[in-house]
Amino acid sequence: MSELYIRVAEDENEEPMEIPSEDDGTVLLSSVAAQFPGACGLRYRNPESQCMRGVRLVEGVLHAPENEWGNLVYVVNYPKDNKRKMEEIDAASAVKVKRGFQKTSDLIVLGLPWKTSEQDLKDYFSTFGEVIMVQVKRDAKTGNSKGFGFVRFADYETQTKVITQRHMIDGRWCDCKLPNSKVCPDEPMRSRKIFVGRCTEDMTPDELRQYFMQYGEVTDVFIPKPFRAFAFVTFADDQVAQALCGEDLIIKGVSVHISNAEPKHNNIHQLFRNFPGGIASLATQMFGRSQYQSPSSHV
Repeated sequence: MSELYIRVAEDENEEPMEIPSEDDGTVLLSSVAAQFPGACGLRYRNPESQCMRGVRLVEGVLHAPENEWGNLVYVVNYPKDNKRKMEEIDAASAVKVKRGFQKTSDLIVLGLPWKTSEQDLKDYFSTFGEVIMVQVKRDAKTGNSKGFGFVRFADYETQTKVITQRHMIDGRWCDCKLPNSKVCPDEPMRSRKIFVGRCTEDMTPDELRQYFMQYGEVTDVFIPKPFRAFAFVTFADDQVAQALCGEDLIIKGVSVHISNAEPKHNNIHQLFRNFPGGIASLATQMFGRSQYQSPSSHV
């Protein structure tokens, strides 16, 4: 008797696979399980009633319905618990695959000690996972560190873990975060200037400069006169400025809030928005005229 093959699929809508039968026309369950691990039987759709019918199984041997396999497609049966487990494995694999396609980004590392080298940075972050890039930003003329750098990981999960904690690097606490520009890639232009709100009168430009130099090179500090409870700090690198936006920092024991250096009337209006009547608008006009017509180096 010539070898006969029957068509078997995991689902009715999937492409079937041909499974060999035995000399007596039966099919061994082990032959089916070899191609469909976990299989415990077969079923098929009856052409007349359109109902699913089970194939008779005796001691590991599958018998053809009405002694003829025909040209039907037989569907694999799985134990319910096993099928559920397989579905869970498939779902977990799908999540893993999805995560695998999430791209990593360059993370900015703020507050680096001046002595920290790129090798030091790589050695530290390699304890979390594979590092594919490190960079310490340096002054083009002097070669000195600017107090911040960048790191990129091969794995997205490692990146997420690193962002959620602070890091002690060369004896100093550093922050590692995703630059704002990565969150909003369509941002037309990033400012190198930040708006420092809730300042107190005893804060001097030199003190603000000294404080913010831990994050990167500071090119300008401006405190309006008369005093208006805010200041502007300009960095050499726009990524440092954007990374600080939204932070609350402690300077001389006072909590200050960092935001974008928005159009001038927006910042001043925000400071006076809780005042009654038309004071906010009046303040915007008064301060806007004096502040925003200052030389560009201070704006």
